Amino acid sequence: MLREVIRCRGHENVRATHRSTLEFTKEDYLTPRGDCILCIEADKGINDLSDEFKSALKAGKRLLIRIKVGNLVDEVLAEGSPGLILDHDFSMVVRKSDYIDARTLAIRANKAARDVDRKIVELLKSPERTVEIELIILD
Repeated sequence: MLREVIRCRGHENVRATHRSTLEFTKEDYLTPRGDCILCIEADKGINDLSDEFKSALKAGKRLLIRIKVGNLVDEVLAEGSPGLILDHDFSMVVRKSDYIDARTLAIRANKAARDVDRKIVELLKSPERTVEIELIILD
């Protein structure tokens, strides 16, 4: 099983209201306009993922994204694509659409930021709150 774990933290400006994307970033700040961002100061960006993991995504494998905050968990299902670029230093974006740019981790997701469990989103509004994002290749 191919798996990557990303650790990041919340921020007072987390809103998670975007209708079509969700994002994790290595940036150390978040403005109120960043309504797709779930967490900041991630310890990995797309460029930090293993070559094997990126190859599986480019082969079109399905991706399970497990978001863990405290004892709460939410999951997002998305797909890889041969068109993925997977070349960005600090951001990972998961999209409901088929749109691809260098920051896109996966497409055709079943959830965007606004669909994430609101109890988790409330916890993510605390800068002290740590988050574990588990990325698992499913097939």
